[in-house]
Amino acid sequence: MKTNINRVDASEILKTLPPDQAFLFFEDIGKYTGKLAANLDDFHGIVKTIDMKSLIFHFRRGDYEKWIRESIRDLELARRLKRINKTSSGEELRKKILQPVIRRLDELHKMSHQKPSVHKRARRKSRPKIAPAKSRTRKDC
Repeated sequence: MKTNINRVDASEILKTLPPDQAFLFFEDIGKYTGKLAANLDDFHGIVKTIDMKSLIFHFRRGDYEKWIRESIRDLELARRLKRINKTSSGEELRKKILQPVIRRLDELHKMSHQKPSVHKRARRKSRPKIAPAKSRTRKDC
């Protein structure tokens, strides 16, 4: 179910948070990875590559859902993440987290009229460059 949000709400959800509200990635209690996400685009990029220990640690505790609900203030994405089976693990878990995040980022970027995020640009196929047509000179005729 998509929630009806307007352009201002979408921009608000996509904004970068102050450092004290960023999501800090840990592998375990007291084992900080050195990575943090200050917005949904950061979160997407880090979840794609973060060590599996960290991914599972936060998922099983409900940390992603809580941060997205309370700091990012995106109730819809938090709800989508909450529905992921808590027994999921490995790369399947990473995929199950990334899919709703990517879908939501696409929705929000469209609603807010912001430039597409890095994840969207990376999926586009590169187009071949076409050389400009030569201008004809008197010698060519």
